[in-house]
Amino acid sequence: MSKVLIKNIRQLVQVREKTETPVKGKEMADLPLIANAWLAIENGLIADYGSMNDFPGISDWSNLEIIEADGRLVLPSWVDSHTHIVYAGSREAEFADRIKGLTYEEIAQRGGGILNSAKKLQDSSEDELLESALIRCNEIISQGTGAVEIKSGYGLTMEAELKMLRVIRKLKEHTPLTIKATFLAAHAVPMEYKTQKEKYIDIILNETLPKVAEEQLAEFIDVFCEKNYFTPEETERILEAGKKHGLIPKVHAEQMSNYGGVLSGVKCGAISVDHLEYVERKEIEALLNSRTIPTILPGAAFFLSLPNPPAREMIDAGLPVAIASDFNPGSSPSGNMNFMQAISCIQYRMTPNECINATTINTAHAMNLADSVGSITIGKKANFFITKKMNSVDMIPYSFGSNPVETVFLNGKKISVKSA
Repeated sequence: MSKVLIKNIRQLVQVREKTETPVKGKEMADLPLIANAWLAIENGLIADYGSMNDFPGISDWSNLEIIEADGRLVLPSWVDSHTHIVYAGSREAEFADRIKGLTYEEIAQRGGGILNSAKKLQDSSEDELLESALIRCNEIISQGTGAVEIKSGYGLTMEAELKMLRVIRKLKEHTPLTIKATFLAAHAVPMEYKTQKEKYIDIILNETLPKVAEEQLAEFIDVFCEKNYFTPEETERILEAGKKHGLIPKVHAEQMSNYGGVLSGVKCGAISVDHLEYVERKEIEALLNSRTIPTILPGAAFFLSLPNPPAREMIDAGLPVAIASDFNPGSSPSGNMNFMQAISCIQYRMTPNECINATTINTAHAMNLADSVGSITIGKKANFFITKKMNSVDMIPYSFGSNPVETVFLNGKKISVKSA
């Protein structure tokens, strides 16, 4: 495999020797970087880096590709730890309904929302789902994302949930992205089980979950813990069953109300709890006494006009906040992590440095991937991007309508994608 040297980098950003733990509290304001830097790639991994003032020379490298950065920054690829990229069709009609005054819950009660996506997905083939998901994957790659978690949850039958997870497995083979899969059959209760929720939960636990485990289709298990969806008690029951099959818990928590999802997630040892618009002090205290990573999803709060999650309060309390996109057709139809950072800066009062920590090393921990992605660290995957010319990382959230990414490397290879 050829070797790559990138030199005269204005700033090499998120340079860390050790990444065993997520970045917490006040530490999130610190973003280690090297000015006027070089970066060396070999065999798909980060081989070395340093300052141009101490450049060691390249006499011992053959088959070397040299890239002149010339005033550009280099950052580790974004890690997006919460998405629903595999779906069929879009839901712009519901978007218009919400503008006219209907709430998310009212749309769901009319058969819209998750149930709408489930019907479309059940009617789609694996090939159709794969083709549309690949388009979205290429889009997020062009915007700087290099690792992504993808959930099922728009199937809501055993056959359709397994179909989704098999498509996610195919995406691992067809894209250079680092991908982790999450089993989310407990995303909503199908219409035919509205008065028999317990029966649907039994299907999840006794039929679908064993098949997911048998085929090794997922690394995580997730539940939408919310009014009219799944209770905290049901959430804990499903997560504990998943753990017995080797799946790591996650929770959709406190999105529409303060309902107990965070506390259930902490109780079950969830790797992350996500959304968090209605988090209060009791949830912050519980998270401080856990290893669970609070993950905010700015795209969903923005798109649904929900209250801002208390990101500033969580960071000031000492928590390791993560930011993910929630890319999905109903509540966050964007996987643009640059825009997610802009929202977090503008609306949540997070600093650009905090946002970069929240979208790289902290999301890597929220996916159990911190040993391989999320920072410029020797031995990690060479997943990074070169920006357009800019003075500092502050430009990324500042220019929220522009794509700052010029060149993408994943697994040490330059990726040709159409800019989004």
